[in-house]
Amino acid sequence: MLKVSHVSSIREVNATAWDALAGDDDPFTEHGFHLTLEISGAVGDDSGWDPCHVLVHEGDTLVGALPLYEKDHSYGEYIFDWAWADASMRMGLRYYPKLVSMAPVTPATGQRFLVPSDASEERRRDIVSKLLDGALALRDERNASSIHLLFLNEQELTDVRADGRFMPRLSHQFHWHNRGYETFDDFLAEFRSSNRKKLRKERRVARESGLEIRVLTGDELTPKHWARLREFYRNTCARKGSFPYLPFHFFEHAQEHLAHRAVVAAAFDGDAMMAASLNFEKGAHLYGRYWGADQRFEMMHFELCYYQLIERAIAKGMTRFEAGAQGHHKLKRGLMPSGVHSAHYIEHPRLHEAIGDFLPREAMAAKRQMNELAKHGPFRRG
Repeated sequence: MLKVSHVSSIREVNATAWDALAGDDDPFTEHGFHLTLEISGAVGDDSGWDPCHVLVHEGDTLVGALPLYEKDHSYGEYIFDWAWADASMRMGLRYYPKLVSMAPVTPATGQRFLVPSDASEERRRDIVSKLLDGALALRDERNASSIHLLFLNEQELTDVRADGRFMPRLSHQFHWHNRGYETFDDFLAEFRSSNRKKLRKERRVARESGLEIRVLTGDELTPKHWARLREFYRNTCARKGSFPYLPFHFFEHAQEHLAHRAVVAAAFDGDAMMAASLNFEKGAHLYGRYWGADQRFEMMHFELCYYQLIERAIAKGMTRFEAGAQGHHKLKRGLMPSGVHSAHYIEHPRLHEAIGDFLPREAMAAKRQMNELAKHGPFRRG
């Protein structure tokens, strides 16, 4: 018998039991990531992200989990539904609260349905169905307008299509995919000559800055490094006029709970970290997240946010590198348009019908846009 429940804090779930379901390639699904967000105040309290994770037990054994948050806004999701909220309001309907499944403020494809990796197809379907039942029951309990499953992987897209209660949505980002490269030069060999020359020039300019470029991981990252990463993050937010989703103490807790997944590509002047990108890796996937610098160093952003990480992905035999949301400038650097999948349950019949009519047309437009963008990538045609 499978029993469904939910918890209002990740601290109510045994970390080992949760991580046994978290898969091989997604650092943001792990217990430690959700815990770090929670204890630092990035979720919970007055953040507008209230944990309400759905669990499935068989006896005393955790066999399924769905990271889920109740939200009273649409910030930090990156698959945008502001127009839906506006339409709902104009129809005289309440849109918030809603329920969202994703790694908060992290626009990265990952695992949402946490299920044993060795589960048979039939058992997987049963557990996923129970997780969705639990989310829908929670929607009823909390009188939420909708449920949004964001940044689903391909298997999960198949799962929700088979379930039939959620409407799929297609968006896109720019991702790097490994085509069997053994070296960075193998990657560049597929570029058109002009693009290859530009990229090599960018790397040369960054290396001639007089700064030493290093990649640090795990225990190599000291408290001083984490403090600098916090400074960079907050300075970048201030410069761009964006809200700093990660609270001041996030980086202290990250050192304790996330350092084993962290990859920092940094430029040093002696012992002083002058610019850096903070990234996370697990298994075959690498994810870029945050960037900052004390001053403008020519081409250093591209070196630390893309090229160092692509080199690392190739050296470690990784299959995918995601560098975050948006950014057409990624295209010329070998990160190509890639589909991003989500699925949505809308309770109100009229709003459901309107969004259901819109989504197929949006998907067609997204496919056309990705095809057109791909023509402007750096790779040799044909």
